[in-house]
Amino acid sequence: MKQNTDSLIILGLDPGLGTTGWGVIRKEGNRLSHIDNGEIDTDAKLPLANRLVLLDEKLHAVLDHFRPDCAAVEEVFVNKNPQSTLKLGQARGVVLLGAARNRTPVTEYAARLVKKSVVGTGKAEKEQVQAMLRILLPGLKIAGPDAADALAVAITHAHHSRG
Repeated sequence: MKQNTDSLIILGLDPGLGTTGWGVIRKEGNRLSHIDNGEIDTDAKLPLANRLVLLDEKLHAVLDHFRPDCAAVEEVFVNKNPQSTLKLGQARGVVLLGAARNRTPVTEYAARLVKKSVVGTGKAEKEQVQAMLRILLPGLKIAGPDAADALAVAITHAHHSRG
């Protein structure tokens, strides 16, 4: 999917067991453009193992379709609920493994750095992040809040990577 040597396809990922957001952008020099974004949902009624397999299969389809040069993943934060933190960690494991198995280099970014990179402050609200995404990626239609977070992670990588 690369058009020239200065073009970099970046996949941003916001892992979650219920919903994992993904966003794909192109970086050409200092210019960013939106390619696609979406959300991978799993059914809470399914057994955990089945949900993880479903997440892996759908992520593989995204990786296979867009063939990104690199991936950026939001780092885990600790919830007040240990069970939620554990499930988030399991989903992150699937996401990291999926990208690595696809030979896609992965970089992780803290949520505060993502907000600071996109909005200018690490304490930005989700609405502020989404508003800046629409400015940075004109014509953007956001698939949902987790997809927006994934696009923000991809933009953070574009700003902090050397490629």
